[in-house]
Amino acid sequence: MIITISREFGSGGRELGKRLSDELRIPYYDKEIIAMIAENHGLDENYVAQIAEKKIMASYPLTIGNRFQSSRMSYAVQQAIRINAEQQKIIENLGKQGDCIVVGRCADVILKNFAPFNMFVYAGKEAKIQRCSAHSSEAEQLSTSELVRKIRAIDKARAGHRALFTDAKWGAKENYHLCVNTTGVEIKTIVPAVAEYVRLWFSEKDSPK
Repeated sequence: MIITISREFGSGGRELGKRLSDELRIPYYDKEIIAMIAENHGLDENYVAQIAEKKIMASYPLTIGNRFQSSRMSYAVQQAIRINAEQQKIIENLGKQGDCIVVGRCADVILKNFAPFNMFVYAGKEAKIQRCSAHSSEAEQLSTSELVRKIRAIDKARAGHRALFTDAKWGAKENYHLCVNTTGVEIKTIVPAVAEYVRLWFSEKDSPK
């Protein structure tokens, strides 16, 4: 049972993934992947997180990250390619280990050969603003206009990152098995229904035809 969750920023996809992990009793991976990379390379986790999200030109696919190095490329871009290649390797290894939930990081594309259940979590603008404000510390409080810009920028970066892996558009419903709109609902209230749908999907997929 391998589940991937792509999500809009502020939609609650991370919370849904964690609660679904508890409900299904399978491992959950999100920031844990960043921690693995940082530990493997002796780097700061915040630095790895920033580099992992750095925009890399689509002409430099991650699959060639270990052999395509050019003096014309900046150190930051080279580092981004190395870290993203490492991230891809870790996600593939998680898939080989078995049952898990992986949030973000184009896991649905990376784990395609493992036939995962792919979800996309989204919400209306006001719902995302409200959720971001509620989960921000006092030091992180932003104005509504600042939050809107941040949400748009992060979602644009996520779509751009996905473009490095596939032509299948980020957020397009045909690329997922289930799309969940969290507008106006508490995440914890929908987890049992989502978990049941996932169980049924895997049961149908694995049943003899």
